[in-house]
Amino acid sequence: MKLGVFLTLFRSYTLEEALVIVSKRGIKTVEIATGGYVGNHHLKPAEILGNQEKIDEVKNLLKKYDIEISALSCHGNPLHPNEEIATEHHEDFKNTVLLAKELGVDTVVNFSGCPGESETSQRPVWITCPWPTDFSEIVQWQWEEKVIPYWIEMGKFTREHGIKVAVEPHPGFVVYNTETLLELRKVAGDNIGANFDPSHLFWQQMDPVEGIVKLDQIIYHFHAKDTVINKRNTEINGVLDTKTYRDIANRSWVFRTVGYGHGEDTWKGIISALRMVGYHGAISIEHEDGLMSIEEGFEKAVSFLENILITDDAGEMYWA
Repeated sequence: MKLGVFLTLFRSYTLEEALVIVSKRGIKTVEIATGGYVGNHHLKPAEILGNQEKIDEVKNLLKKYDIEISALSCHGNPLHPNEEIATEHHEDFKNTVLLAKELGVDTVVNFSGCPGESETSQRPVWITCPWPTDFSEIVQWQWEEKVIPYWIEMGKFTREHGIKVAVEPHPGFVVYNTETLLELRKVAGDNIGANFDPSHLFWQQMDPVEGIVKLDQIIYHFHAKDTVINKRNTEINGVLDTKTYRDIANRSWVFRTVGYGHGEDTWKGIISALRMVGYHGAISIEHEDGLMSIEEGFEKAVSFLENILITDDAGEMYWA
């Protein structure tokens, strides 16, 4: 495992400026955004694809700072009922796969997507309970009419190009937990795996260690991000919370920098579980902490994870 960072944290900098910042902190691998909701501030596939000179520029820049790309990420909703958004995110996905191949990157991170409730929908519809039976019927329609056909197609496309897809389980999309990820993999193929992000699991009352053990060899990428659960707000209102993330005091849960939601013992358990199942990829820091600046959140995350991970001469990170 190598300590890395989702480079979209430093979206206000050029690619080289961002690489300078993270390399000074000992980061050896970066995840780079290429479209979807996360944008493409550092790599724009449409401008680079098929241009060997630009591809070489990117490779040489990475070599200059002794950094590898762990994954290209285009977190989007290619199943969006708005055709314009769906088309844009689908093209981002396809172009990211093609760019990954040209750059020699083997993993692309994405969401599963979420359709509407029918052909006339204008917005995605995420179902959280089975009754009234309308809800169960919507879930069945979404998977049979939208999810399965799309992901069979994209599973085949990504396999043809030798790319693994790390789908991030995320509430709001049809893949949001362990069993929905496994269901998608069953229909789309064995190059579909997980981008494992504990922060989206904590508030659902899931145990990341158990999830890691269950998913085993199909964890293709990992996000280091934490969640703190407000005990009182949760006891009053439960964990389903649509208030803005900025309303930190009143929400049932909020995202935090690693170590500020769960302590070292929890994160040591997560890292050791990853090692136990044979994960050798990036521990990619993602920052969405509303109480810290980007720079502070990044620095604290690196320091926290350095206390848990040990680096040998080859740059490999092991559980302490």
